Amino acid sequence: MAKFKYLAKDFQGKDVCATVDADSESTVLSNLRKSGLMPVKIILESGRRGGRRRLFPGRVKSDAIVVFCRQLATMIEAGLPLVQGLEALQEQQAKNDVFEEIIGKVKEDVEGGRSLSDAFEKHPRTFSPLIVSLVRAGENSGTLAEIMDRIAKYLEASRSLQKKVRSAMTYPAVVTFMAIAITIVLIVKVIPVFGTIYESFGSTLPLPTRLLLRTSDLVRKYLPLVIAGLVGLGFAARAFYRTEKGRLRVDRSLFRIPIFGELIRKVVLSRFSRTLASLVKSGVPILRSLDIVAKTCGNYAMELAVLQAAQKIKEGESIALPLEETRMFPPMVVRMISVGEKTGKVDSMLEKIADFFDDQVNTTVAGLTSIIEPLLIAFLGLVVGTIVICMFLPILKLSSIVKI
Repeated sequence: MAKFKYLAKDFQGKDVCATVDADSESTVLSNLRKSGLMPVKIILESGRRGGRRRLFPGRVKSDAIVVFCRQLATMIEAGLPLVQGLEALQEQQAKNDVFEEIIGKVKEDVEGGRSLSDAFEKHPRTFSPLIVSLVRAGENSGTLAEIMDRIAKYLEASRSLQKKVRSAMTYPAVVTFMAIAITIVLIVKVIPVFGTIYESFGSTLPLPTRLLLRTSDLVRKYLPLVIAGLVGLGFAARAFYRTEKGRLRVDRSLFRIPIFGELIRKVVLSRFSRTLASLVKSGVPILRSLDIVAKTCGNYAMELAVLQAAQKIKEGESIALPLEETRMFPPMVVRMISVGEKTGKVDSMLEKIADFFDDQVNTTVAGLTSIIEPLLIAFLGLVVGTIVICMFLPILKLSSIVKI
């Protein structure tokens, strides 16, 4: 059961306000109509919608947030009151209990006199500091509808970029995993069978075959220890990455990875440019914008560089020069930002930079796919082929002996 507060009108047009206990909003609505009252507003005061409780609330997918922002922008632009817009969007989340509950709490806070940005700020797992800052800027400038639409476009662009990078990384990871799995199965299950057969030959086996059989014995004997060691190494690496020094060293090293390092750098630069462009264009102060960008760029080395630049900007320097001194930004990015500062169009320049790097990411991903696919197939064939050849060498030698 939950408590609902309702406002209704009787047949004489007088307001009737009361609080009732009911299973759902629809039950309250039905009871009011049976009593001859015309419902105006029904508010959930306490209790959970549906009576469900969660010990571990899940995350809301970015696609759902995109739809929410775009629909809220449309409703605000059409002149619908914010509370009614939130109520309508809450009712649409029937299949997403987590988001439905969050929107309900946001609606209650707005009804209680809070701003939308303050209501969002209470749910950091769903509404990031970037979204909160943009909404607050929209509220201050009276352009909330435009800002909500801009947030939706930003999230869509970020999601699209993330999907492209993930698709580029997934294929090599899957093929590499398959190669390792096939190799382990051959070494642990297949090779020992051949070893038993070759023992009956009573002759010296070729060196490659002997090495492979010895490797198989060692792997079967120490495989549990190897697995335990790898798991322990994984936990140790995770603990090291959680330290400030470890995270900085790892994130810097990511830029030096052959082939993929350049892709990672372009993704980080694209995210930096697009996020900063959205914040500056929305009227968020530059220092606050840089602080948000630093935390959302996705790389700790870049985060420290942006914060370092922000400190110098706070002391009175321009934007471009401190960014150049960090040596994390290509000369092209620094020059375009410098031109934007001189012309008063920093946000436009940053958007152009983001579009440029998005195109670069698309080109790089397409190139990686075409290059890595044959390389991985060749790698997989080499590993399996080498094992097969080593195991059949004694049979080839035996056949030659028989011919003699």
